[in-house]
Amino acid sequence: MALMPFDDRDGMIWWNGQLIPWREAKLHVLSHGLHYASAVFEGERAYGGHVFKLREHSERLIESGRILGFEIPYGAEEIDRACEEVLAANHMTEAYLRPLAWRGTEQLSVSAQQTRIHLMVACWAWPNLFGADRMKGVRLGMSSWKRPHPETSPTRSKAAGNYMIGTMSKHEAEAAGFNDALMLDWRGQVSEATGANIFFAIDGELHTPTPDCFLDGITRRTVIALAHKRQIKVVERAIFPEEMKRATEAFLTGTAAELTPVRQIGELHFTPGPITETLLNDYEALVRMSPAEVEAKLAA
Repeated sequence: MALMPFDDRDGMIWWNGQLIPWREAKLHVLSHGLHYASAVFEGERAYGGHVFKLREHSERLIESGRILGFEIPYGAEEIDRACEEVLAANHMTEAYLRPLAWRGTEQLSVSAQQTRIHLMVACWAWPNLFGADRMKGVRLGMSSWKRPHPETSPTRSKAAGNYMIGTMSKHEAEAAGFNDALMLDWRGQVSEATGANIFFAIDGELHTPTPDCFLDGITRRTVIALAHKRQIKVVERAIFPEEMKRATEAFLTGTAAELTPVRQIGELHFTPGPITETLLNDYEALVRMSPAEVEAKLAA
């Protein structure tokens, strides 16, 4: 199947404060963000015209930039508005959105404190990361790469550079016939998939790794809140690979993955069951609510 290149599409992209034609949204090859990974981004989804958890995403984008040492020249309200404008300009109500902030061309060396900080927001139609048949459950290989110690990488930032080993791990897993990869951390503990958090159902409870060296996902926190609403106990803790065999269910969470059941991790097999199904249905209902309804639902 022929792919549609992302640089050759119809539509509009929000770029440094204005909407411009999609094909004109280009940056120079000597941009610092390209050479030194000095870029941060968000992944967001719009359902029925509303971007789910929009303010949380905008605030995290700003904080990610600060962790990398730069200030995005737009506040959360302005970034919210940019996301809404790009949706409207592309006449979309169901979409994936990608805000991205990066250092520009003024300096091309390790030191880049005088570079201009750019911001763009694009959106496009993108179904669930794992496709329409994700309810069968996805298969995860075990990555040979590990999530690093938080003193060796800005793990609290949704920084572009943090995803390099995710791409390598996913390619490795796909070459072995899996859909994605499960990554351990530098201690040998379970961390996450290449771009999604992971949960295990063990003895009627939900267990999930403590996010001390990887991103504490917005979808992750939402699913934890939904589990609490269902009186399902959630245990955040260190999980070692040998403990996964105790789980009867497993699933991934993330903006791209939404809530996706897992049926295999390495040699272990799982069956999507009632906890996964309940939370998936709750999540799919929640994202269809208005922002005010979402807030009320999770606060009640």
